[in-house]
Amino acid sequence: MTDIPENYVIPLRASLTRPILMGGVPRAFAILNATLGAAIGFGLQQPLIALPLWMIAQGAAAWAATRDPWFLETWPRHLAKPVYLDA
Repeated sequence: MTDIPENYVIPLRASLTRPILMGGVPRAFAILNATLGAAIGFGLQQPLIALPLWMIAQGAAAWAATRDPWFLETWPRHLAKPVYLDA
């Protein structure tokens, strides 16, 4: 290992490596989900459909974000890869 100059290494804060979450889900998904819920609720005048749909989508995304905060970025790459070991 090479010698590192004095004061060259600084601590990295965990908040700089995590995505920005709104309501427990990534910000992009939260905005998209709220926009879709508002469009169905106000635009189509179906609030009894929009509210449960929004709650289910928000809950599912919050569950996925607790397991992997980067699930929106990794999910499309996962679907693009071929399955080699199908059980």
